[in-house]
Amino acid sequence: MAAEGKSKRGFSAMSEQQQKAIASEGGKAAHAKGTAHEFDSEEASEAGRKGGEAVSQDRAHMAEIGSEGGRARGGLQASGSARGGSREQHAKAGAESRKNR
Repeated sequence: MAAEGKSKRGFSAMSEQQQKAIASEGGKAAHAKGTAHEFDSEEASEAGRKGGEAVSQDRAHMAEIGSEGGRARGGLQASGSARGGSREQHAKAGAESRKNR
């Protein structure tokens, strides 16, 4: 519980750049010493799976990223297809397809 006017100490008093620099040094030292944890491919796969499951539980978030993807692709065409081409091109292709049956 932080009271108002309480001064920051330690990491919280440092800038984000200073915090990153210190953390980086700690990581380098742990790797040099041989005590740093390194994920193998199985652990990394499991961590990714768990993260994906966790984020997919947030339906609002999933809907938003789906909408972003749709906007990035230009949304649906007038014909309702996301594959591209105009309504006329789709109609012509459909007519050609029916003609070849």
